[in-house]
Amino acid sequence: MAAPNEWTDYFSPEQNYSKTFKPGIDITFPNDIIDVPRLNYSFNENATDSLEYSNFTSEDYCSSNHSHVYLNVTCEFPINYAEPMYGYIAPFLLATTTVANTLIVVVLSRRHMRTPTNVVLMAMALCDMFTMLFPAPWLFYMYTFGNHYKPLSPVRACQAWHYMNEVIPAMFHTASIWLTLALAVQRYIYVCHAPVARTWCTMPRVKKCLIYIGIAAFLHQLPRFFDHQYVPHVTVWRGHFEEVCRVQMAPWVHTLSLDAYFITYFAFRVLFVHLIPCTSLVVLNVLLFRAMRTAQINRQKLFKENRKSECKRLRDSNCTTLMLIVVVTVFLMVEIPVAVVTILHIISSTLVEILDYHIANILILITNFFIIVSYPINFAIYCGMSRQFRETFKELFIRGAVTSRNGGSSRYSLVNGPRTCTNETVL
Repeated sequence: MAAPNEWTDYFSPEQNYSKTFKPGIDITFPNDIIDVPRLNYSFNENATDSLEYSNFTSEDYCSSNHSHVYLNVTCEFPINYAEPMYGYIAPFLLATTTVANTLIVVVLSRRHMRTPTNVVLMAMALCDMFTMLFPAPWLFYMYTFGNHYKPLSPVRACQAWHYMNEVIPAMFHTASIWLTLALAVQRYIYVCHAPVARTWCTMPRVKKCLIYIGIAAFLHQLPRFFDHQYVPHVTVWRGHFEEVCRVQMAPWVHTLSLDAYFITYFAFRVLFVHLIPCTSLVVLNVLLFRAMRTAQINRQKLFKENRKSECKRLRDSNCTTLMLIVVVTVFLMVEIPVAVVTILHIISSTLVEILDYHIANILILITNFFIIVSYPINFAIYCGMSRQFRETFKELFIRGAVTSRNGGSSRYSLVNGPRTCTNETVL
């Protein structure tokens, strides 16, 4: 069982394992920093004259045992990696993701594009975009503008940092993971159990499913809004008094015990956010690929029999299936490494210490960064693999691009007809 100070925070796709909670610390730092509870603090304005002060480097300070007495971002992340990735590259990724995912939502929200599959794709695009938008102001402030070394204050700013950089992004990212699983399950039903799709893959049922996923993701992260407390403190920082935020766990967490709380949280996250979804997606991808191969053989037979209409529907279905397989594969490539490190973290914290957390911090920072890199890729996949998406995009944003509505595109030949389990998924 883990000791209280062995648990670390990993709450969001932008977070890592470096921040170890040390409850109940009230320490005077020699020659560098003095922490005193604000309510019991009084001082003379000239008190700084009697303090011996020396400038510690960030490495010196963060390698000390007291590096997390107050909120200091330099000590929470491997700064040599975080600053270039999140300070200089992330702003471009944010702009690209925002534009790309906004275009996805605009295109898929068109009336002739509103299908159960496209509704899930829109929800995924929104969740991915919000996962980046909420922490973006803090990433700019801390890394782009170089303020990561400063103690964060006041208390409300520390709470906003916690919510916007850790809790809310984790909520949207969790929802995105479950939406990806729902998309794969939906496509599996369409391809392998077509009669059932008429009942289960209707628009009302899909919308209810999206609402349930959103509520479940919120409830999963709900304790994270209340498990931390930020207490105002006054400290001597670089030779002058500075009000900072002292981090401590909420009393109700201590009532439950740190072990019980963190084991419950991480066990749920490992099982239902990482392990089960990733394993299920691998299995579903394999099944969909096999079904697609079988459908391809059947399509060749239909082509030889000159049954062009059925052959065309099967081709469209296969194209949609292949595109979704690619989307899920990209998702798995960036999510599985995070799942592996999370599982190793659980083992290291509860059973036997097997992780070098300096290396683990760097690995998780890099894998989380690649998750961000993957967000704009879906737009390229849709444009490259979906004729219907391409044509709708051209009509909306490229002047003079007009698509024939008389059979030139499968979407126009099917949109006015009865919705079936096949044409619902044609993109």
